[in-house]
Amino acid sequence: MITPQALQAARDTYQIEAACIREMLEYFDDAAFSRAVELLSAAPRIGATGCGHSGILCQHFAHLMCCIERPARFISPAEAIHGATGFLQPGDVMVMASRGGKTKELFPIADICRQRNVPIITITENLESPLAKASAVVLKQHVNRETDKWNAQGTTSTTSLAVIFHALQAALIEMTGFQAGQFAVIHPGGAVGERLNAK
Repeated sequence: MITPQALQAARDTYQIEAACIREMLEYFDDAAFSRAVELLSAAPRIGATGCGHSGILCQHFAHLMCCIERPARFISPAEAIHGATGFLQPGDVMVMASRGGKTKELFPIADICRQRNVPIITITENLESPLAKASAVVLKQHVNRETDKWNAQGTTSTTSLAVIFHALQAALIEMTGFQAGQFAVIHPGGAVGERLNAK
């Protein structure tokens, strides 16, 4: 039988994450966001990298980009320093996600990007962090607190990161003029594909 405490913890999760999303708008930087969208819209290819939960969300971002015909792939930090950064050519863009901006596994990737003339967009809470300082654009991530009682699990922070990625995709759809008909061609599967292709 579930305890009252467990039910309350579940209800609190909705409140914590909803509050985080509302507060995020206070940190929205028009200039930085605009520059990020300009870089992404012009890039022939997009890389995305991060560790742990951030890395999982970067995989989601790469898929979002592919869904609007912006060629992208997730590059794992482990594979990046064993040749996978060869995917990126001068003029491409690398997106890095690191809540604290101090993820050491990403430092050598930043060095490679600098040598290959690949601008970095970093999403982090710490605008003065090493990764932020190595980036062409920094997007501020805001997290009020994680949802677990120890404020330790990657929960609200992943929601926060996902919202930023979703905002980037929404802006890129407008910037590039991407149409639902294009999506119908590359997404014939599932209920979404049926709905789009029925039209």
